[in-house]
Amino acid sequence: MAQPFLAARAQNEANVPETNRQLKLQSRPQGLLAPGDLQLVETPLPSVTDGQALARVKYISMLPTLRVWMAMDTYLPAVAIGEVMRADGFAEVVESRHKEFKKGDKVVGLTGMQDYCVIDAADKRGSFQKVPPIPFLSDTAFLGVLGVTGITAYFGMMDIAKPQKGETLVVSAAAGATGSIAGQIGRIHGCCVVGIAGGAEKCKWLTEDLGFDAAVDYKQPDWKEKLAAATPKGVDINFENVGGEIMHAVIDRMKLHGRIVLCGLISGYTKDDPALESFGMVLVKRLRVEGFIIIDYLNRFMEAATQLGKWKMFGKLKDRETIVEGLEKAPEAINMLFTGGNIGKLIVKV
Repeated sequence: MAQPFLAARAQNEANVPETNRQLKLQSRPQGLLAPGDLQLVETPLPSVTDGQALARVKYISMLPTLRVWMAMDTYLPAVAIGEVMRADGFAEVVESRHKEFKKGDKVVGLTGMQDYCVIDAADKRGSFQKVPPIPFLSDTAFLGVLGVTGITAYFGMMDIAKPQKGETLVVSAAAGATGSIAGQIGRIHGCCVVGIAGGAEKCKWLTEDLGFDAAVDYKQPDWKEKLAAATPKGVDINFENVGGEIMHAVIDRMKLHGRIVLCGLISGYTKDDPALESFGMVLVKRLRVEGFIIIDYLNRFMEAATQLGKWKMFGKLKDRETIVEGLEKAPEAINMLFTGGNIGKLIVKV
């Protein structure tokens, strides 16, 4: 049955190529990605059968988790050597024999790092969802403020941090996609928000555009003193994205019975052991630490997206994107997450 559909594709989709570029994992990185860890290859364009749809990938979301998926089993198995690199993306259906998707539908899900992906009804994970047309939102917003990063910030803040008016919130990697939204949610709820970021441009964006009360540049030698000055009454909530020295400096500033939302430990993702160094102060200060994985909230994504969309529509949330052009540039983009090369949400335009 595949041949008639291939012929129809040639007639009706003249702009669809016969090959599919894919980035496949060739070796497990040591530190930052090196040339050849991900290899760009061309494979035949997949044909679709009953229950499947073919979608053109337009944008790929860059997340620190990508680096972890290359190295080890986590809540998902590590990407196997020779497999297309796993990644979330935004795509448009170009051909369908799937009852839930039609040509022209825009979707988000685990597209992988490639030009085209297959949506399969047999995939019980339900990894693709249609996105509605919303006039004031760009397509990329569904990978950022309304995507996994924004939703991660939402549930980390609303379900775990439970911010209260007058509390002090510190957010590390605050100029990143998740941290910038988490800090703004704290501000919406009346917190004094302090962001930790690298570089004057990022810190200026946090205070002047996003309304953070203070921003601490960890690249400056006196950053710990600046953190202390910005949190004179101590820290109630730490939204932790970095780990390492930055996390420990914030823990030193925390009040008794403070709360730590453990979202990520990005400082260790390119090292052999990304584990926490010490939890001694957690005991001394009787801190509450809770880690979370966003897939635990799959059945509540619409709740988060609806609220985030309202806040954005009424000007309470701002976002920023760094767009890298070209699928072949994805390995370089992944490294940018660990070298501080982006502000806001980092996206590869395929």
